[in-house]
Amino acid sequence: MTDANIIEIFCILDEFCKYFAPELKKHTLDICGKRRRNRQCLMSDSEVMTILVLFHILRHRDLKSFYLGYVCNHMRKEFPHRLSYNRFVERQAKVGLHLLLFLQTCALGKCTGISIIDSTPLKSCNIKRAHSHRTMKGWA
Repeated sequence: MTDANIIEIFCILDEFCKYFAPELKKHTLDICGKRRRNRQCLMSDSEVMTILVLFHILRHRDLKSFYLGYVCNHMRKEFPHRLSYNRFVERQAKVGLHLLLFLQTCALGKCTGISIIDSTPLKSCNIKRAHSHRTMKGWA
C-alpha cells in the first residue's frame, strides 16, 4: 500500500465526513439537561475510518496487533496524532455509523450477477429427527 493510496482513501473518507457530520447532527436527538464535552479529539473521524479500511484491505488477523504493530510503528508520518489502543477502540465505536453509511452509499460497486455461495452444510438437528424437522425442509 503506497502513500498515494492511503492519501486517496483518506481524502474520499474526509469529504464524506464533511458532508455527513452536519447532516447527522441535525437528526440526532439531544438529551436535555445532560452536559457534554465538546473537546476535539486529536485524531479525526476520517483518520479512524482510514485505519479501519486499511485493516480490512491489508487482511490482518486482529485489530490490536495491526494498530499497535503496524500503524503505530510503520505509519508514524501518515498518522502523527495516534491515540492509545483503548481510546482508538472507543472512537471506532463512534465512527461505526459513518463507516457503515459510507460503505452503503459510496463504496458498493454494481452487481455483476456473479455471486459466491458457501456450500458448508448446516446441521439443523440430529439425523434421527430429520424427518420431523421442518425448518430446513426443501433446502437440506
